[in-house]
Amino acid sequence: MSPTRTSRIELRSDPERERRIRQAAEIEHQSVSAFVLEAAARRAEIVIAAASATTVSSDFFDMLWDALDETPVPNAALQRRAQSRPPIDQQ
Repeated sequence: MSPTRTSRIELRSDPERERRIRQAAEIEHQSVSAFVLEAAARRAEIVIAAASATTVSSDFFDMLWDALDETPVPNAALQRRAQSRPPIDQQ
């Protein structure tokens, strides 16, 4: 059983675009609402996935991967911070 559809999305379209959407929905044997909702949901997943991933060149990735194997060298600021009191006293 599919979830109950209680939310509503409204949109406006120019006549030509509406005609094309109606034609495509008819070809797919879907209502216009189902067709538009499916297309929008598919696009939403693509947009969200693209925003959630970071793509780098293979050269940069190889350089990063190699750097992870190197022994870290603390810099002066990191050493000072390691020697200072914690910002919150834990009791």
